[in-house]
Amino acid sequence: MIHSEIAKHRNDITIRNIWEARKQISSMVNKTPLIQSSILSEKIDRPVYLKLENVHEVGAFKVRGAANKILSLSEEEKNRGVTTFSTGNHGLAVAYVAKKLGIEATICISNRVPRAKVDSLRRLGANIEIFGEDQDTAGERCYQLQAEKGLTVIQPFDDPYVIAGQGTIGLELMEEIPNLTDVIVPLSGGGLLSGIGLALKSIEQDIRVTGVSMEHSAVMYESLKAGKPVKLKESETLADSLLGGIGLDNQFTFRMVQKYMDEVVLIPENEIAYSMAFMMDKHRMIMEGAAATGIAAVLGNKIPHQDGGIAIIISGQNVDLTVLLKLTQNYIFDQNE
Repeated sequence: MIHSEIAKHRNDITIRNIWEARKQISSMVNKTPLIQSSILSEKIDRPVYLKLENVHEVGAFKVRGAANKILSLSEEEKNRGVTTFSTGNHGLAVAYVAKKLGIEATICISNRVPRAKVDSLRRLGANIEIFGEDQDTAGERCYQLQAEKGLTVIQPFDDPYVIAGQGTIGLELMEEIPNLTDVIVPLSGGGLLSGIGLALKSIEQDIRVTGVSMEHSAVMYESLKAGKPVKLKESETLADSLLGGIGLDNQFTFRMVQKYMDEVVLIPENEIAYSMAFMMDKHRMIMEGAAATGIAAVLGNKIPHQDGGIAIIISGQNVDLTVLLKLTQNYIFDQNE
């Protein structure tokens, strides 16, 4: 039976659960492309690969975890409907999967969620509740709906099915890059890094996993420093997908990030902006600020050199057009750069 191990051992997620997730989501989630970036490879004199999670129909990796969780629900739970809280991409993923399966979805978001993501949520036909100024407050409304209407909450990251779904990226990387030695993963609530870290290190312990986040309101980073989950006020950032708390009662991702992440790098806003513009210019690729944190880590030589390939998780592309227009005006690149 799919997910039997998770069901029996709620606190023990294993590589087997990731393989089960891969089978579970295969009808809904396609394997994403992996490309080598010649320009980044030349800059640091080692192979740099881009794992293009931005090409999913919802424009972000979150569809993997959302599909795995929603497909695991009972028919009764599906009939009652689902709800979630999100900085945008997880909400898009839940709305997309729910629409595909004919399930009613209510997405709780804060006033900080960019207009592009709100518009996409509306196009997917989800019920939208805009509540408060941060993800934690939107989360409170989400649990109110659970209590009032019996909706099932689809956690953005701190859920074993979600973590296992995101971990399928790690399986694909191991199949595609025989000389893989480094993986750079955007870090927020930790579901993506937990899943990928578990997958990679269950197969090859020596692969170095680096988390990347913005300098301000990096909640997982501050929680790791404190030795326990903490709460921070959200700040304005281009990496808006990385905002939000990890939950003071975090059950999974905090300890999994502690276990599987080798180091963390914080990226200043100007380097996030530069990296977004750089990728538009050199690769003709749109990516949101969260995805650009990994590019910035490479461009800024923040990853210690070792032999072998680096994979950067390009986590999403859902960014407002107004932001892109501003970036193209602020950065002009020499063709020989």
